[in-house]
Amino acid sequence: SASYNMSGLMTKLAQVSITTEPISTSKKTFYHISLIATTFSKWDNFFKIRDLYESYVDPSTLIPSLYKRSIDEGGYTKNEKYIFKSDHKTVEGTTKTKRGEVKKTFTIGTSTYDVATLILKLRMLDFQNMKIGQKRLLTLVFDQKEFPVSIKMLGIESVSGGNLGKKECYKISISSNTNKLRGTDKNLIWITNDKKRVPVLIKFSIPVGTGQLDLFSCTN
Repeated sequence: SASYNMSGLMTKLAQVSITTEPISTSKKTFYHISLIATTFSKWDNFFKIRDLYESYVDPSTLIPSLYKRSIDEGGYTKNEKYIFKSDHKTVEGTTKTKRGEVKKTFTIGTSTYDVATLILKLRMLDFQNMKIGQKRLLTLVFDQKEFPVSIKMLGIESVSGGNLGKKECYKISISSNTNKLRGTDKNLIWITNDKKRVPVLIKFSIPVGTGQLDLFSCTN
């Protein structure tokens, strides 16, 4: 469940669903990662959100092949499609808004991830051997640009994990030198300290305010 800070009160506004499943073509098998964000119906008249993030990635390398983003937030719409070429260095991007369509081919690093793939990559980092304060650097492609993302270990805490019960988790800080994320150690994610590495709590600080996501159901 996604909550937003409204006049000092954390208010539940939306549901976020994250799924990962294998998809096979005639030549290859991919992970299909899907993130869907939808406001609860009673909030639609206030600020309606219908967001979809999708990525198709190589199961062994986590390198994306196709990334799609479709957002509808308070009447603002944007559709993006990124095709990652086989050299893993070139991306063909198409962005559609009400103002028209923009196509752009740009280069990226060999370890650059989209939003959906980044969450999966985070779950596979070797947090067990990271010391408190130690950082890892990843790169995110967003709005046809690359952004460096810093992942910092803050320690281990026990937090509620919805239907998983109380879980011991790695507490991780995520930061970037852009205005997409704000504050020092204000964007946090708690990932279970077990083989499943489930993200059970996320707190964020962005230009339009602060909020959090709480896990309430996890399967498989």
